[in-house]
Amino acid sequence: MNWFTQLFTAHTPAQAVVVLGLAVALGLALGHIRFFGIRLGVGGVLFSGLALGHYGLALDHEVLEFAREFGLILFVYTIGMQVGPGFADSLRRRGFRLNAMATLIVALGVVLTICFHRFGGIGLSTSVGLFSGATTNTPSLASASQAFKELAPQAAERLVGEAGLGYAVSYPFGIFGIILVMLAVRAIFRINPAEELRQMEEQAKSLHPPLETMTLEVTNPNLDGMALGAVPGLAEMNVAVSRVMSGGQVSAATPDTRLAAGMLLHAVGRPADLEKLRVLAGVKSEVFLPRVAGPLTMRRLVVTRKGVVGKSVPELNLAQKHEVSVTRISRSGTEFSPGPDVHLHFGDVVQCVGSPAQLAEVEALLGNSAKELDHPHVLPIFVGILLGTIVGSIPVALPGLPSGIKLGVAGGPLLVSILLSRLHHFGGMVWYMHPSANLVLREVGISLFLGCVGLQAGGRFVDAVMSGAGLYWLAAGAAITFIPLFVAGIIGRVFLKCNYASMCGLLAGSMTDPPALAFAGQMLNSDAPASVYATVYPLVMILRILAGQLMVLLLF
Repeated sequence: MNWFTQLFTAHTPAQAVVVLGLAVALGLALGHIRFFGIRLGVGGVLFSGLALGHYGLALDHEVLEFAREFGLILFVYTIGMQVGPGFADSLRRRGFRLNAMATLIVALGVVLTICFHRFGGIGLSTSVGLFSGATTNTPSLASASQAFKELAPQAAERLVGEAGLGYAVSYPFGIFGIILVMLAVRAIFRINPAEELRQMEEQAKSLHPPLETMTLEVTNPNLDGMALGAVPGLAEMNVAVSRVMSGGQVSAATPDTRLAAGMLLHAVGRPADLEKLRVLAGVKSEVFLPRVAGPLTMRRLVVTRKGVVGKSVPELNLAQKHEVSVTRISRSGTEFSPGPDVHLHFGDVVQCVGSPAQLAEVEALLGNSAKELDHPHVLPIFVGILLGTIVGSIPVALPGLPSGIKLGVAGGPLLVSILLSRLHHFGGMVWYMHPSANLVLREVGISLFLGCVGLQAGGRFVDAVMSGAGLYWLAAGAAITFIPLFVAGIIGRVFLKCNYASMCGLLAGSMTDPPALAFAGQMLNSDAPASVYATVYPLVMILRILAGQLMVLLLF
């Protein structure tokens, strides 16, 4: 049995794999256990690592450093690829107010953390760990750990361990505290969740109505004999005319289709845009133009060819070259009219109408390859990680600091991945990561990081928690969790008249906390809060990563 003992104690590559594998497996199993209806999720890996570290299991220092940093790089890179495409859109489309409230929550947490450090006698490393755990934001802990390593390489192991202790102490209440604020706001204002949900759904429909269809009869004499593509203002309406009926025959609509009095048009677009076309063209008709009539059919094709990524449907000129009409584009659950300002992304689903032969040509043009869609693009991933690591290593001089600061392996890959995800394609490569591949890499990365942090801090965790200082840390972490959320909840409800369903999504999103979002969805019996969660998530994630690093850089 000596070989078995050495497998856990001797510093070999096999020992590193066994110990890390054990920490991650036990932690993920722990994360699936429900405590009062809530699961720790991947956060359980930290606690399993703490337990193994407490009982003497440890990794070689260099191996631990590499596994922790590589896991961090994988995690932040995939986070950037996930939130990057929706980051600018969330600020523009869903408004400034929600993101301003989320920013306020982050700022209040930073202020409280600095106060506990400056006036409460808590060390900076522990304070930053409390901030990350109280806000259930592991990337913040990761960025702070990287900053400690850059500024104090000799003491990095001790400082990172102290930050991990603070994180572990404050993390549990970080999860329950968000839920507690949701329940407190509901009780104080005597909110009816069902009524609030109904109001939110009605508001969402009015702001972002889904695409609809309408059959129009041409009665405007000014359009008689005019080509469809020459109709004034049609391109600006974001309405797609997919097929027409004349003399009882249905045909695909193309820009060259000549309009005539009595011709029926099948149009797709937002209700307001369809009404504009009705006023221009004629009157609404109750006649239904079938999707399949004669040689016409409808197909949904997936964009998987690099050559068309980044181009708009008008640029591809499908109607004139192939006599195929595109009626709508679906992307991540959202539908778009195929206007000149909508550029195709890898994985977009394009709904086309035309003859089978012409649709086959368009299919070859767009790709429509399930194998290509599911196949991970590994080369862009490693190129992106390489570029991100290089960017993170560039020192940037700031006034008042003795040496230039670096984004590090937390900030560099995050920044590069956000930029690359916005490019869609560049240098002959598609900067697209399938959601399932993204999720796998993200979970592997954060599991490695948390496992290493737990193993590193495990030897001191029990003593710290059982001491008077540990109880004080717990109270400080609870304050960092509860106070910013409660203040934002009161301001949002009293002054901004925020809907309760939106408020729950905002509170969960401002803490980037999936368990709290799941609780809100169960309480409201709807996934409506998820839309607000997704709106504030990109900005909050970036702010919390920057906050963890900046507090170290400015206060160390």
